[in-house]
Amino acid sequence: MLQFFSALQSVLAAFFGVQSENKRQVDFKQHSPVSIILIAVVLFIAFVIAIYAVVAWVLNT
Repeated sequence: MLQFFSALQSVLAAFFGVQSENKRQVDFKQHSPVSIILIAVVLFIAFVIAIYAVVAWVLNT
C-alpha cells in the first residue's frame, strides 16, 4: 500500500510539473512503469470527467 501512495505522489507531482529528474529516475527504479502508467491513465480520466461535469453544471445554470 505504501508503494501505491508513493507512485500516486509521483504521478501527481508529474501532472503538476514539479517532479525533479532525480526523483523521477528513483521512482522508475522503485516502481513498475506499468503501475505508473495505469495510475496516470486513471487520474487523467478522472480529470477529464471532472472538467466535463463542471462545464455541464455551469452550462445548465
